[in-house]
Amino acid sequence: MKQEYVIRKERGWAGHFVCSSECLFRRNTLLTYRNKRVVVSTVGLLVRNNKIETVGSERYFETMAFYADKNDNRFFDADVSKTFNFKSKCAISEIDAEDKANDMHEDVVTEIINKLLKSKIK
Repeated sequence: MKQEYVIRKERGWAGHFVCSSECLFRRNTLLTYRNKRVVVSTVGLLVRNNKIETVGSERYFETMAFYADKNDNRFFDADVSKTFNFKSKCAISEIDAEDKANDMHEDVVTEIINKLLKSKIK
């Protein structure tokens, strides 16, 4: 029996958020399973005018997941119009929480890997 696994690729740019270039915290993980691709993106610590600001409603860090753009055959970046919903925590309202943001990102990645392996993503 052939063993199935998800290919995980960590990338050096944000996967979402229009002001991500101003964020000090950025993670982007591409998950590939068979012909399915999902991007998990976490951003946080938005700096504007030398001050940390929220990246969304009362949050300093947020994680989102998207299906990869089917027309992007090079980077497989997120198609932000095709959000992938998950149950794991997606927001942190504390400023000094990089460790928690990493854990949040990893929890979402794990949840999606498990769903991919169980073929719950169409």
